[in-house]
Amino acid sequence: MSKDDRTKVIPGRTPESAAMVASVRRAMAITPVLNRLTYDEADKIRAVFSDLIGQKVDDSFSLIPPFYTSGGEHIRVGRNVFINQNCTLYDLGGIDIGDDVMIGPNVSLITSSHPVAPSQRRACVIAKPIVIERNVWIAAGVTITGGVTVGENSVVAAGSVVTKDVPRNCLVGGNPARVIRSIGDD
Repeated sequence: MSKDDRTKVIPGRTPESAAMVASVRRAMAITPVLNRLTYDEADKIRAVFSDLIGQKVDDSFSLIPPFYTSGGEHIRVGRNVFINQNCTLYDLGGIDIGDDVMIGPNVSLITSSHPVAPSQRRACVIAKPIVIERNVWIAAGVTITGGVTVGENSVVAAGSVVTKDVPRNCLVGGNPARVIRSIGDD
């Protein structure tokens, strides 16, 4: 199944939108518990984060609170993932984070949006998945929008806004992000 096949359109005032609101309420009850924990409480952070996403994270997972999400149950993380403080993951469309990924502070992964037409903006929510492949480094202050895959071993430079797929083994940066150069184990 392609990423485009996984696009969700959730019209307002439907059972699907009520479920989305319930998910947000659930996340808003769990994230304050997570955000009261300190860096030295790594086991508790992993336990609360596991509850938030609905599956146990690996013992190599590390997160520095605060952390924010719109739901949590559509986030999947691999082994040896590090998420720095003040990150926001709006996961309605699904966020898959591969092994050995590093996410810097103040990063936003936003899978959901609204129609651009003014008359339709409040009619629905549109959500597309974000995939972060293995061994990616997302530097500080990056925003990644729904429908994007960041390819294996790539680096997203600080402050970038990523609106299109990032190829494997490259450095991207800017707004909108563009390929700066290929990278390897020089």
